[in-house]
Amino acid sequence: MRTPIKPVIAIVLFNSLLPVVVGLADNWPQWRGPEATGISLERNLPSRWTTSENIVWKVSLAGRGTSTPVIWGDRIFLTSQIGEGPVNYRTAGYRESARPADDRVRFFVLCFRRSDGHLVWEHEVTASKDLEAVHPKHNLATPSCVTDGRLVFAWFGTGQLVCLDLKGKLVWERNIGEDYSPFRLLWAHGSSPVIYKDSIILQCDHDPAAYLLALDKFTGKALWKIDRGKGLRSYSTPLVVTGKSRDELIVNSNPRIDAYNPATGELLWYADEHCPVPVPMPVFVNGILYTSRGYSSGPYMAIRPGGKGDVSKTHVLWRVPTGAPYVSSLLYYGNLIYMATENGIVICADGSTGAVIWKERIGGVFSASPVGGDGKIFFLNEAGETFVLAGGRNFTLLQRNTLDERCLASPAISDGKIFIRSDQHLFCIGK
Repeated sequence: MRTPIKPVIAIVLFNSLLPVVVGLADNWPQWRGPEATGISLERNLPSRWTTSENIVWKVSLAGRGTSTPVIWGDRIFLTSQIGEGPVNYRTAGYRESARPADDRVRFFVLCFRRSDGHLVWEHEVTASKDLEAVHPKHNLATPSCVTDGRLVFAWFGTGQLVCLDLKGKLVWERNIGEDYSPFRLLWAHGSSPVIYKDSIILQCDHDPAAYLLALDKFTGKALWKIDRGKGLRSYSTPLVVTGKSRDELIVNSNPRIDAYNPATGELLWYADEHCPVPVPMPVFVNGILYTSRGYSSGPYMAIRPGGKGDVSKTHVLWRVPTGAPYVSSLLYYGNLIYMATENGIVICADGSTGAVIWKERIGGVFSASPVGGDGKIFFLNEAGETFVLAGGRNFTLLQRNTLDERCLASPAISDGKIFIRSDQHLFCIGK
């Protein structure tokens, strides 16, 4: 089988004279981690690295994508696109016109060994015809995989969805764009699949139709489908929250924030107002939803779930009308909210009120969402610089690290290490 991955360059750094403490590593089974909060409970996470220091291993990637590494046990799952699809520069504000696609675009689901970066297997998906043009920063391998430890699901911007076992064997596949409605993209398809019990839930807010779809995760058969109307737009990943009396599926889309019953698709409640470009994913901590809406300097807010109908005046605990990032999701860590904007500004806000505690310009453009753990916050900008801050009510920059490669995907944390995907490489960073 042809391997699109160059040989692994492993730089194993360790000190055999020091005692080794072996702990149970956290899985990172979906975008934004175990609880979809961007938080790791692991200790002794690295704070300092360079292109040659504290790089445990790195593997070269053929093809690009902005999907986050997803980790289960000693396996890392990643998607990639080989071949250039059409790109619409004008829609994104560039002077150039649309770029035509290559003759053949292929998608890959890749599985690496976490311990040393070895490529364990790959699964190829031939892209469907008539590809949609995307933003220059993206391609059709933007959504992240999701796994329950038995199956791994990968979804691409054409609507093509594959279910594989952990050995890379195809269990089932579907093309959602062909089966229901074409994925007419404006900039990209950013929503990742979500596992809920024995179902996989997909948010498909595209012209000419918008809908939520739940499939049986073992067979791919439809369980329910809810039409949401026309002209809807969303690049956000849904979030399932567990309450005392019911579970709720939270959807960030351009008309508003909606909550559905994840078992049936029934609409439960909705809140907030129109947002032109909704991108961020909410987080759920201590029974409260914290979310931003997206677009340029948009709002961020706290919402108590469990309502019915329009809850904008009854369940929104606080709302700050401006200041949140365009793309990056917020991080709630230690009763504080952390955000990084497309203008190189990082913000810390009070989790109880939303009031800004500190705001600092550190430089760069932030598309990746921050992650936290071990009392530290990790902000990764598009230039490959990671700013490591001490969590707290004072701005404390611990370290500024660079990989000198473009990074759009959010980091993942597992086994006391940080995994970063650039345009060229997958990095394992640790002591």
